[in-house]
Amino acid sequence: MIKLLTIIGARPQIIKAAAISRAIRTRFAGEVEEHILHTGQHYDANMSEVFFRELGIPEPDYNLHVGSGSHGVQTAKMIEGVEAVLTGEQVSGLGVSGEKHSYDGIIVYGDTNSTLAAAVAASKIHVPVFHVEAGLRSFNMSMPEEINRIVCDQLSSVLFTPTQTGLKNLQAEGFPVGDGAQCKAYGIRKFADGKEQRVVLSGDVMYDNSMYFSAMADMQSDIIERLGLSYRKFVLATIHRPANTDNPENLKTIFRALNDIAAKGMDVVLPLHPRTRQRLSVSGLGISGKIRVIEPASFFEIIRLEKNAAIVMTDSGGVQKEAFFYGTPCVILRPETEWVEIVEAGAGIIADADYDRIMAAYEQLVNKPVTFPALFGDGHASEKIIKEILLYLGV
Repeated sequence: MIKLLTIIGARPQIIKAAAISRAIRTRFAGEVEEHILHTGQHYDANMSEVFFRELGIPEPDYNLHVGSGSHGVQTAKMIEGVEAVLTGEQVSGLGVSGEKHSYDGIIVYGDTNSTLAAAVAASKIHVPVFHVEAGLRSFNMSMPEEINRIVCDQLSSVLFTPTQTGLKNLQAEGFPVGDGAQCKAYGIRKFADGKEQRVVLSGDVMYDNSMYFSAMADMQSDIIERLGLSYRKFVLATIHRPANTDNPENLKTIFRALNDIAAKGMDVVLPLHPRTRQRLSVSGLGISGKIRVIEPASFFEIIRLEKNAAIVMTDSGGVQKEAFFYGTPCVILRPETEWVEIVEAGAGIIADADYDRIMAAYEQLVNKPVTFPALFGDGHASEKIIKEILLYLGV
């Protein structure tokens, strides 16, 4: 029986972890024991705790309660706490118990500070790192997420990339892809356990979840009915990235566009992220009464909103992708996206925080048919990931 530590810190990671945890419970219960560490990067109950309940994930075995802070302060606390869990030490104030477990590896997700911290802490003490959502690149080094994902990929023992684009990105950077011909020029990286770094095209665990939870969301959430919304007759907007929330001009431009879309008679639903709420309060920026501002949506609520919206407008990478899964076109409120397949398929348009581009993208997507080709695997990525981890560990 191998023992894995899943490390999460933000709600998108909780959702991704649900797919892996479900695969372990249903297919690998006799081979894998999973423990969960929550860094506390997202600490608002609406942004985190409710997801554990809805997705049926066991409560975390550890919670570091790091809360907010600068990148350096937050990441340092996480590194300290993760190392304490992996070594069985005690760290005052970080909620880490003294019970010692010997872990065969850690699973990390995506590109948050939690992912970066966990990869650094584990790799320093020679615990294998298994990175889910490896190989994604925005090629914008001003994004903290881009730095996090690049560093984590370098430190990972097995890189699980969800798409062919991710695979090509890793190959271009010299990782061992395909026959390994290119990576030989750089040298194949070996770890303290003597094993070589591997890259696996796994498919997307979020596609697994979208298939599994879609019907469940219809039964568990009444948000469409409660808000009086009609199928494909409203826009779902989510805004949370610092590049938009912390830039007054960007925030003003995005809300100008949302206000004008609402003025055209299209309902706009805005689950308001705590960061965005705080920035709006400071700026005094007005929101049209025609925009339906609601509390952060639960997992099932956001699924129903994504499935029923005419268009999604977001700066979230995860929401872009979920919208695609549910056949909903997307206006991307960023200057680039790591999910370039969505743009190439014509199902998403990059508009950044540019009023004219946002409005043009909205008009195009609301008036022209969009296709959604199969790009993200077969719905069994989680099972493949666990099989490959077992293979790497020699089980």
